[in-house]
Amino acid sequence: MLNPDDQETAAVTFMPLAGQNVVLPHHLFLAAPPMSDTYYKPDHLPRFGEIEEGSPELASKFFEYYGSVFEDGALTAREKALIALAVSHTVQCPYCIDAYTDECLEKGADLEQMTEAVHVATAIRGGASLVHGVQMLDQVKEKMM
Repeated sequence: MLNPDDQETAAVTFMPLAGQNVVLPHHLFLAAPPMSDTYYKPDHLPRFGEIEEGSPELASKFFEYYGSVFEDGALTAREKALIALAVSHTVQCPYCIDAYTDECLEKGADLEQMTEAVHVATAIRGGASLVHGVQMLDQVKEKMM
């Protein structure tokens, strides 16, 4: 629980399914500044098409391809939107997260499905990070022997 009397060293303690307490620093739970106070500007997303000013031919090819990718095919447009939402979190693109949250909702996905897609991406990203620990383990073993 967060102790509001101790803001400098406050931490949040919770117990995940494994049964061990995990303590996270309080700054992870502080409200983020509004998007307009950050590097990313929400008004850029609807202006995405303006990128054609530098190369209309390449932009046209990209947007044609992009549109084709998200049409129904072996996967439905809804399934593709859920994949895009998950990938958006993995690549940490706030524009994409906003766009594909809306797209998922428009295609009929619900919060539970969207959250599960984000957890799939998180598991893959976490696993990919963790498996690199074998490199560290090999190095430690080599140096300790």
